[in-house]
Amino acid sequence: MDSPGYNCFVDRNKMDASIQDLGPKELNCTELQELKQLARQGYWAQSHALRGKVYQRLIRDIPCRTVTPDASVYSDIVGKIVGKHSSSSLPLPEFVDNTQVPTYCLNTRGEGAVRKILLCIANQFPDISFCPALPAVVALLLHYSIDEAECFEKACRILACNDPSKKLIDQSFLAFESSCMTFGDLVNKYCQAAHKLMVAVSEDVLQVYSDWQRWLFGELPLNYFARVFDVFLVEGYKVLYRVALAILKFFHKVRAGQPLESDNVKQDIRVFVKDIAKTVSPEKLLEKAFAIRLFSRKEIQLLQMANEKALKQKGITVKQKRQFVHLAVHAENFRSEIVSVKEMRDIWSWIPERFALCQPLLLFSSLQHGYSLTRFYFQCEGHEPTLLLIKTTQKEVCGAYLSTDWSERNKFGGKLGFFGTGECFVFRLQPEVQRYEWVVIKHPELTRPTSFKSSETAAAPSLLSHSVSSDPADRLSPFLAARHFNLPSKTESMFMAGGNDCLIIGGGGGQALYIDGDLNRGRTGHCDTFNNQPLCSENFLISAVEAWGFQDPDTQ
Repeated sequence: MDSPGYNCFVDRNKMDASIQDLGPKELNCTELQELKQLARQGYWAQSHALRGKVYQRLIRDIPCRTVTPDASVYSDIVGKIVGKHSSSSLPLPEFVDNTQVPTYCLNTRGEGAVRKILLCIANQFPDISFCPALPAVVALLLHYSIDEAECFEKACRILACNDPSKKLIDQSFLAFESSCMTFGDLVNKYCQAAHKLMVAVSEDVLQVYSDWQRWLFGELPLNYFARVFDVFLVEGYKVLYRVALAILKFFHKVRAGQPLESDNVKQDIRVFVKDIAKTVSPEKLLEKAFAIRLFSRKEIQLLQMANEKALKQKGITVKQKRQFVHLAVHAENFRSEIVSVKEMRDIWSWIPERFALCQPLLLFSSLQHGYSLTRFYFQCEGHEPTLLLIKTTQKEVCGAYLSTDWSERNKFGGKLGFFGTGECFVFRLQPEVQRYEWVVIKHPELTRPTSFKSSETAAAPSLLSHSVSSDPADRLSPFLAARHFNLPSKTESMFMAGGNDCLIIGGGGGQALYIDGDLNRGRTGHCDTFNNQPLCSENFLISAVEAWGFQDPDTQ
């Protein structure tokens, strides 16, 4: 225990019990791909000294602002900032949002040192307004730093990273909140069983997901968090999403079919994460995290920007109480001839987070506006996205979430042409609930990205300004138009089409939904776009049709 990573800040007995110093002493790897593999495998995880050296090297190589505070700055300012206060009584900076400092294996002096370092960081980074993850990062780094000044310098380099492609830690409420929304989007797409459980047991599912960073930065035991941090320093922010999704998958596996220990699922997950060693090892957690087939960096980047844009448009840039998904559909104001409030809330839990902040707005009702496809288009044009609901004469209920304005159909000169994006999905509610998403989400191997310009994007034209690599690791978000993908055939990109005589959702080998021009008859079957089962009786008569838009609550 004489390695330079351990000093008077660490309770050595706790540290010995947490991580045995049994691993290799040197790391000669220089290739990024090999370094990724070693980080995931935990090559330096069992060596105190080697982990300290690796952290020093990885953090030193982070591209930073020209002027980034270093150890000498800390030595100059710490006395002035701390003054005569006892370290243990020092207040935490406001930007940590009353987050408790994780003790990990720190002794009393170490806990006080974390507070001193945080106050000095606040002095040097006045632009940081919200960063609840920072206490955990500083507490971990202190285990692998010779002194406070070195720990301060490492934390500053992480905060001062200026590589736009390498996001590390959220430093504003806007960034933090949009990250929470992005996590909700990813859960919705890639952990549907867990998401279904969260919707069933939680009053406001987005509030549960807003806790995801706390699971990692504070609740995870030290040996787990350190393993996550090893990979995070090599691969970046996407690792955090992956591990949090894996945690949720394990929580669902353990708790599915069992009563929750409290009536607060948010608290139950925190308890589960603290005691995660009872369920899964650090190796199994990371193995599960990297087995999740995400669209990788690009989807996360695009969703983050889209969610941030939605928050800005609603004026949510500083900490305030947000409106959660279950509260977006108010029983006293909601009226539908097709679905109940509970069913609409279930649908609302499926839609992208940036629209879950909105209220449902009835655009078209066949019972009010008549059974006319022309009137349907007239009522829906100018709204994006929209929600289509259908009730058959057999009381079956199905529908579709449609990402793109129906006015796009006019670009085909009167001919039937498909448009829309991979965020479209189809579903049925009666007799049983089932959602079918774009087939590429479940099978990303079907596609590889192609270069594009920002002016070509259908869903968010202002979000991107550069071409995208064809590297399979950079698979694109489904919220881009299908033309940005190299698909083996067009059948996987037939999202929505509309003409004077019919409306079609999904195509290729069949149609998920077909509705005639009089809104009287329809049919449903398997289609290649969504790989769905029939949404109701294959040939059906229509009792009612509704189209819903998404209204910003501030504009009501």
